[in-house]
Amino acid sequence: MDDTLDDPLRLPAPLATPTCPPIPLAAAIVPVIGAVVLWWLTRSTYALWFAALGPLMAAAAFADGLRTSRRARRRSAKERAAAFAELATEVERRHDDERRVAGRRTPDVAGYAGDLDEVWRAVPGRADVIVVGQGEGPSTLRIDGDPHDDEARDVRRRARSLSGIPVTVPRTAGIAVSGPPALSVAVVRALALQVCLAHAPGSVRVVGGDGVLADLPHRDATRGGVLFVGRGDQPVPDDVDTPLILLAEGAPAPPRCAAVLTLLSAGRARLEHGGRSQEVVVEGVSAAQGVAFAQALRERAERLGHRLDGAVSFADLPALGGGRESLAVAVGASAGEPIVLDLVADGPHAVVIGVTGSGKSELLTTWIAGLCRTRTPQEVSLLLVDFKGGRTFDALAALPHVTGVLTDLDEEQAVRAVESLRAEIRHRERVLGEASARDILEAGGALSRLVIVVDEYAALVAAQPELHELFADIAARGRALGMHLILASQRAGGAFRDGVLANAPLRIAFRVTDAADSRTILGQDDAVRLPGTEAARGTALVRRAADSAPRVARVARCDEAALTEIRASAVGSPPARRPWLPPLPDRVDISDGRLRPAAGPAASERIVLGLADEPERQRQVAIDLPVGSGGIAVVGGPGSGRTTLLRAIAAQASAPVWVPADTEAAWDVVAALDGVPRGSVVIVDDADALVARLPADHAAAWIASLERACREARSRGVDIVASVTRPTGPVGRVLDLLPHRALLPMMSRGDHVAAGGESADYLPGALPGRGRWGRRLVQFAVAAGSGAGSGSGSGSGSGSGAGFVDNTDPAPPLLLGGAIAFVLGPGPRADAVVAACTREGRQVRAVDDPTGGAGLDGAAGAGDVIGARGSAEPSGRAGTAAIAGTGGAAQEGGSARVQAESRGGSPGAQEPVVIGSPEAWLAQWRALAAVRERATLVVDADCAAEYRAITGRRDLPPYARSGAGRAWALTPGAPPRRVTLPGAT
Repeated sequence: MDDTLDDPLRLPAPLATPTCPPIPLAAAIVPVIGAVVLWWLTRSTYALWFAALGPLMAAAAFADGLRTSRRARRRSAKERAAAFAELATEVERRHDDERRVAGRRTPDVAGYAGDLDEVWRAVPGRADVIVVGQGEGPSTLRIDGDPHDDEARDVRRRARSLSGIPVTVPRTAGIAVSGPPALSVAVVRALALQVCLAHAPGSVRVVGGDGVLADLPHRDATRGGVLFVGRGDQPVPDDVDTPLILLAEGAPAPPRCAAVLTLLSAGRARLEHGGRSQEVVVEGVSAAQGVAFAQALRERAERLGHRLDGAVSFADLPALGGGRESLAVAVGASAGEPIVLDLVADGPHAVVIGVTGSGKSELLTTWIAGLCRTRTPQEVSLLLVDFKGGRTFDALAALPHVTGVLTDLDEEQAVRAVESLRAEIRHRERVLGEASARDILEAGGALSRLVIVVDEYAALVAAQPELHELFADIAARGRALGMHLILASQRAGGAFRDGVLANAPLRIAFRVTDAADSRTILGQDDAVRLPGTEAARGTALVRRAADSAPRVARVARCDEAALTEIRASAVGSPPARRPWLPPLPDRVDISDGRLRPAAGPAASERIVLGLADEPERQRQVAIDLPVGSGGIAVVGGPGSGRTTLLRAIAAQASAPVWVPADTEAAWDVVAALDGVPRGSVVIVDDADALVARLPADHAAAWIASLERACREARSRGVDIVASVTRPTGPVGRVLDLLPHRALLPMMSRGDHVAAGGESADYLPGALPGRGRWGRRLVQFAVAAGSGAGSGSGSGSGSGSGAGFVDNTDPAPPLLLGGAIAFVLGPGPRADAVVAACTREGRQVRAVDDPTGGAGLDGAAGAGDVIGARGSAEPSGRAGTAAIAGTGGAAQEGGSARVQAESRGGSPGAQEPVVIGSPEAWLAQWRALAAVRERATLVVDADCAAEYRAITGRRDLPPYARSGAGRAWALTPGAPPRRVTLPGAT
């Protein structure tokens, strides 16, 4: 290139303006003056002829000046024309140089084809533009000088404009091509190839386009700006840097495209960009040419190391050993070389992210198989956790290195095993302490390396958030203890906390959809740009602690044949130590030896409750209730095993007192709790159901008695064992007084939380007898002969507790001796009482009998006896003569007995039975007062609402069931008794 290309040119000087030669006046006058002087001297007229010489000489001089001026003007014009010709030649030459420079700086496809050395060469300004064609553009040529005429102005105009130079638009502007389909496709193909010729794979990656572009190495790129080739009816992705859109004729350009090429004919188009329109000469590339270019670029990329590895077989990878000192494994290939991951050197922990189907599970399988390929179970053991469906690690479960495969199909056991890792940490710390070793390498083979692999880590910690802390602890202490984590998740956001990421320098990212996930793991967005085609499955970016940038790798696929070979090579090897115990049994009898440890309190001082699982300590221990500690609340839903647990407790108690399911008997037992001896175990099954069956006053009193007993239980050396379905209302206050609580399976998580449990501890579908003691999982014990799933209905207590329940009839029959007054409502029950009294030979009289003492024969019916209860006569003296007389006799010091009067009777006969409704008795207040003092007053339980008004007592009587022939018998000076009315069945 000419070094003077930037030097400015100069316009030729303008032609000088022609001037007329001056008339030589002096030359013309002097001869005249001379002639005059001669004439004067000579007086000769001939002398005057000399005067004519002056004008002649002046004219001759003037004519000569004109000729000389014309000759100079012709010479100047010729020189100026030559100067303009030379200037035009120089302008054209410099324009040619400028075209050549511009073409080399921003070549089109033809330019690259003519000089392959320009492919992927870094040239300032080339990377930012796309050449859309050849056209006119401004020249950089400068011409100095003032254009004085049209020729000079035309030269300057032609110098300022340059034709046939590359016309460019910014690469990020977006270009839409409209025109005949065949021509449009060829032009778009040429534009796409031009971008790929200017940018190496990694600085640009291609998305979309026809099959001609499929072989471009830019298709496999994992980073760089996105070149999108599509049609006008396709949405342009948000992350596209360079959209090339093929428009149908007449279709509008998408907003993302700032430049529009409208094809006018083959090779000619109109470019509209930046508010300007100009014609350009465009180039097109045929399909065959496109294929040739793509293949040539792929070959060039492979020579330069820009290539994506194809599918890799596990069998082709080298088998790397290393014992406990190394966990190096070849998991795939990168640029044709094995990619090696070492949890010891590159770790100690690794995180893996990638969308579903990107190849995470294949990586984990290959990694695990590689670890087991050349190492024994005593050198490396694995715990595999699959929380995305339970099938990832099925083929690996038979390897002796694998201590267990945990899935979300059995979430309870999976979480239990993971929690056992807390105990594994303590176990390893203890072993290292005993060996005085700082880490596993100094322990002399006492410990194997344990690799914990979790597929779908985000799902695991979402279900059990408290595991975040556990994994952070393992991440912090794992290197020294020989515990390594490989945690895989679809996303990084919300899954990996800082405590894990800070200790996991080995990062692997498959294709992701969120750039934030890629930045979290790799520190850059490259994982978003990984190809998502099926052919590229298993492509990942690997970044180790020593890597300055992520490396593209293709993960090998481990087939069943390779796993079979590994299993065969490990035959006879002792299995690896499992870091957790088997799950709790479905049933534990109170006679089970695991519940009777050799050391500890004597059996008489403790009541065994069940077997508790402590995975964080790798142990299962018995839990018990110390005798005299105050008791326990048992909460569980229907069929949860509440009654079964209560039976097991009762079977071990030396003095069990079982509160029956019968409400009357339950009232009596609870009312008498103040008298139970020390060491007794009071058992109340379905306390909430019992309370619900009592009237409000009796329920409150019963709860108060039970609450008092619970409050005083510890000081009295008594244990109260109460079970409920829901600990709500007054029953909840009682349970709060008990020092211990067992939570059995419930209907919902809300019920579990309301009962005092943690939401995370709820186990839907748990077995009967499986529950929580605090936060520990417990299988509660059953007594010999009991079923683990025994119902928890309230009837089971009374039915099976004969040895624990006072079998005294809670409502003995009323003995019809002495003076008796009945308070009964009208109806069949009154008829039955009258009939029973008559059968016993007792006379029956209505309290408001208007006959003034007329007797009633034995055949009298209840209707006759109580028929006058509605009488308008309020006193009823005749019907109450006997009891009224009794009152009078007592006041006069006479006999205290109730005189018996009957039809034709005489003094000394048995006292009559007086009967009346509550209204009638209240109307005969004198007789009622006498009965209260002198006779047995029997109040039907159906008249409980009038009990206090009738009896004049404020204290609550013992509970009696209404509608069951129950009544209260009140004898002067004695508490009320519950009795069964005569004639009741």
